[in-house]
Amino acid sequence: MLSMSINTSAEKQLKKRAGITDTNLLLFITITVFFIMYACAVIFLKKGFTKPQSFLNILNENAALIILSCGMSLVMITGGIDISVGQVTTLICMSCAVLLDRHNGNVLEALLLALGIGLFFGLVQGFLVAYMDIQPFIVTLAGLFFAKGMTTIVNETQFNVENAAFKKLKSTRIKVPYLGSVNKLGKYIPAYIEIGVLVAISVVIILFIVLRWTRLGRNFYAVGGNNQSANMLGINVRRTKFMAHLLCGLLAGIGGFVYFMHVGSGSTSHAQGAEMNAIASSIIGGTMLTGGVGNIIGTFFGVLSLSTIKNIVSSLGLDQAWWTNITVAAMLCVFLLVQSVLLARKHSKKVKKVKKVKNQVSEDSSEASG
Repeated sequence: MLSMSINTSAEKQLKKRAGITDTNLLLFITITVFFIMYACAVIFLKKGFTKPQSFLNILNENAALIILSCGMSLVMITGGIDISVGQVTTLICMSCAVLLDRHNGNVLEALLLALGIGLFFGLVQGFLVAYMDIQPFIVTLAGLFFAKGMTTIVNETQFNVENAAFKKLKSTRIKVPYLGSVNKLGKYIPAYIEIGVLVAISVVIILFIVLRWTRLGRNFYAVGGNNQSANMLGINVRRTKFMAHLLCGLLAGIGGFVYFMHVGSGSTSHAQGAEMNAIASSIIGGTMLTGGVGNIIGTFFGVLSLSTIKNIVSSLGLDQAWWTNITVAAMLCVFLLVQSVLLARKHSKKVKKVKKVKNQVSEDSSEASG
């Protein structure tokens, strides 16, 4: 009884001295890197970065990627991965386009179809990963090929949606007060965002609350940190992994429809590489591939950082695709290196913590017996 109380008090003291957590440290690094990059772009490149609308355009163009990356982060926090979200987005775009233009569907039906497709993939893949113990990479790779094949079955050729209600929704712009600019003719142009940006920001806020203040969010981190420990704490590991993939599928449905609203067409080439960009954004945002560490706010800034570095490369006149890929690869390597350093530090701190607790217990036990 005495040793248990000593053990508890020693652990509490060590937690107080622990300082900033790995999640918060990675979040701080991500936000700092983004602001430094954007500030340098404004100072040295100026053109294309100084106007507020330039920043808002990053949000407009990447609203769907923000949502997909949030879903990816949920799965990665639990120690899994989902490489099907890009092709699921492609399937959603084509299916919704065919429904609206070829079958006289309405916008609500298209939205429900998008959510249904996303939930279907989330349910099936979540069941196979959580309850059949199949590797997430293999399951979602199969999902990727299935979505790719289904897209071609739905329709093979690209076409623009001419549905009047959808075109009105797509062209809707929400004005942002006080952020407009004056063009060369002296006319004031108000700044704006698309509807998808509001959806993306809402998703970020909701998931931040879920991960920070709900039992499900804590379970995600616990399962990603250590399956066995989570099981000993009474957490249903299988159900938690299933929920992560289910939510990822739901967010793929939402993100797919947001992407559809942005492009306004169906094509087998839509959202190519979106899954890789989502993984990269999550890593840059501080989500570890090993699981247990991640932050949705970090993922949001990860998407902004990824888009900003691409815009900087383009502004420098390096329009060739390989320059962008090389720059993104270099950026990923830096963040993976930072994560490796943190993992090594975390392991050494854990070893030191155990040694301190053991020493404290042995010292207090010897004093009590003496």
